[in-house]
Amino acid sequence: MKKIIIFISLVLALFFSACTQETQNKFGRSLQNWTGTNGVLDIYMGDRLVQRFIKIDKLSTADSTQGDKPRTYRYGYGVLDANQNFKVDDGEKKVYFEISDYSTPYIFYDNPKE
Repeated sequence: MKKIIIFISLVLALFFSACTQETQNKFGRSLQNWTGTNGVLDIYMGDRLVQRFIKIDKLSTADSTQGDKPRTYRYGYGVLDANQNFKVDDGEKKVYFEISDYSTPYIFYDNPKE
């Protein structure tokens, strides 16, 4: 049994060392998605916070339907935190959102309140 575990570990190590950096990054993101995160997305207009989404498990970049270039926006699902208190209150629901990579000033981070 111990030899089988060593053999499988060796095969996995060789497999991941042969992967490109992008493949390793995608694998790392998929592990993070399995374990979940507690992301916060703050959207600004000038120096003013105008919208906050909480309980985001990932912020994704859309893929092009033709070709291999990513699109110029990111998307995800999160709770719209209307009163911006970092908590899900009555009436605040999970929504789909999209933000532009070029024109939306935003910060995405792990929730410091939990």
